[in-house]
Amino acid sequence: MEFAILADAFSKMESTTKRLELTQHLVELFEKTPQDVISRIVYLLQGKLRPDFEGVELGVAERLAIRAIAKSAGSDSAEKKIEEEYRKSGDLGHAASKILEQKEQTTFMMQDITVERVYENLLTIAKLEGSKTQDRKMKYISGLLNDANPNEAKFILKILLGTLRLGVAENTVMDALAIAFTGNKENRKALEHAYNVSSDLGKVAETIASKGLKGIEEFEINLFNPIRPMLADRVKSEEEAIEKLGNVFAAEYKLDGERVQLHIEGEKVILFSRSLENITSYYPDIVEKIPKTIQAQKVILEAEAVAINENTGEFLPFQELMHRRRKYQVEKAVSQYPITVNFFDVLYYDGKSCLELPYEERRNLLEKIVKEDDYAKHIPMSMVKSQEDIEEFLENSINSGCEGVMLKMLDKPYQAGSRGSYWLKLKREYRNELGDSLDLVVIGAFFGKGRRTGKYGTLLLASYDYDTDVFTSICKVGTGFTDEDLDQLYQILSNKVTIKKNPRIDSDMEADVWFEPELVIEVVASEITLSPIHKAARNEIRKDTGLALRFPKFTGKIRLEKDAEDASTNEEVLTLFKGQKKVAHDKNLM
Repeated sequence: MEFAILADAFSKMESTTKRLELTQHLVELFEKTPQDVISRIVYLLQGKLRPDFEGVELGVAERLAIRAIAKSAGSDSAEKKIEEEYRKSGDLGHAASKILEQKEQTTFMMQDITVERVYENLLTIAKLEGSKTQDRKMKYISGLLNDANPNEAKFILKILLGTLRLGVAENTVMDALAIAFTGNKENRKALEHAYNVSSDLGKVAETIASKGLKGIEEFEINLFNPIRPMLADRVKSEEEAIEKLGNVFAAEYKLDGERVQLHIEGEKVILFSRSLENITSYYPDIVEKIPKTIQAQKVILEAEAVAINENTGEFLPFQELMHRRRKYQVEKAVSQYPITVNFFDVLYYDGKSCLELPYEERRNLLEKIVKEDDYAKHIPMSMVKSQEDIEEFLENSINSGCEGVMLKMLDKPYQAGSRGSYWLKLKREYRNELGDSLDLVVIGAFFGKGRRTGKYGTLLLASYDYDTDVFTSICKVGTGFTDEDLDQLYQILSNKVTIKKNPRIDSDMEADVWFEPELVIEVVASEITLSPIHKAARNEIRKDTGLALRFPKFTGKIRLEKDAEDASTNEEVLTLFKGQKKVAHDKNLM
């Protein structure tokens, strides 16, 4: 397939921020795409080469790319011109296209630029190791650029540098696949299920293109391919939980650790984070110790890895666990920050999916599979049926160093990749109408003054609108940050700066700097108020009015383990707003 077709589609998508138009451009692209190429197209659309859990990264620096462009341009002064053009536009792909437009093109000895060739070359670049790696990478890059026209070169560079920002999310890709290959957008549900159990959108695309809906419906869980995790709604009170869950349900401790999905076959153990990253290297102690406690040959389990005080056994805060996120001296970090592994669900057991089993049955099976010791634990669980039961269990949880409780329906399945009312979370701060904590996405920033000069002094945050797949502004936050926090956030966010606002961001407020909507942080606030400026839950309470946080404050938690789509949703924000209004009304009646 000619790469020019893909580059033209990218150009069209870059020129719009409307989801319907993006979907239509994708449908047209998929209808032109051969079956054996479509998985590669879908990966490239997402700015990647393989699914996230495989951890394939290009690792091409701007300086290397500039050298490759200059070599392709064939001019001694090209490197300087590229840097000048890059400074003007802020986009190296755009700069490359400008410079290469001036190059005299010749068809002699040129090879065709195809999607297959570009993809395979990029995959080769990503896998290069050893001596003279940078020189070898440059050879592959300049080889592609030599044969590419300016528009093709622009997008090859954008993919290489991770700056392909089309505003196309997974939901939009699945909508387009359903329309292109079944003629009906409603079939997206079947695609979504396949994606939830495989975490591989390229594989889903290849299957729907070659085998149709029948192939999609036959998707099965594969060991060592992560399952997208089930998420919980939040409730603000014990009373609200009982209203939603009914007479009898399960309560579990909500630990302040890292959610881990364990895939185990004999002695082989692979660990995935909540965001489907392979994190096995951070937990060599889990790989060594856990197989001895497992009474199964093949199994997928979910657990919470929690840092502990080795002397007292007391749970420690989540941030302590992040010290393990080191590339080097992992053994030292393991000894300095010991953990326990606290199991709470089973998703796959000896060749069979457990997703459709009710919670109560999965819990009983889990307790048979995991033999407890000092390292491997079952998360404490109790059956509750009254407000008093929840209150007592919540107090026990907090006294043990936990965040709160998880409340789960006994007769419901595991809904991979979904957030819903089958699972509810109740944290101690939710009980305080002036202290609601929310996980929000950083979408923009404003430069600081005084001691914050040269850093981002205030961040613009957003909640997630699940229905429209966009991030809606909800507040600015500038309090709660230490100098260390500001330094760390600046380093993280500097890699996420965009030239223009991402199409998935809905904000009337103009930030000094826009970011890719990727980083999640936790904030607390005094209350949720109506706002004519912010877009969260807009028009839900009053026309042309959204919701905003009043007096938001950073809690100190940077949620590196969470994807942006795991952030607090507009539906949650709306529920909290209505809940605080109900509390205020009840107080007025007293």
